Amino acid sequence: MFIVATIAILITMAMALARALLGPSVFDRILATNSFGTLTMLLISVYGFLSGRPEFLDIALLYTLINFIGIIAVTKFVNFGNASHSVREDEQGDI
Repeated sequence: MFIVATIAILITMAMALARALLGPSVFDRILATNSFGTLTMLLISVYGFLSGRPEFLDIALLYTLINFIGIIAVTKFVNFGNASHSVREDEQGDI
């Protein structure tokens, strides 16, 4: 059962990687990269369950947090051209 789940995750990772390389827009590529990171977390979790090592779940959660922060930073950089862009009070309604 878990072997089938692992194979399904690997196939889906290949499709997400193809979308990241061939995506028509930069936002499609960012979304595919985020999906690839999420699938990597699932793969680490399944491997940890198969090998009987529950500490792999902690590694998967840490990887998910790093992936989330990285995707937010890249998206902010793509939108504003600067990752340290702060929102001024008069721009808050435009977001």
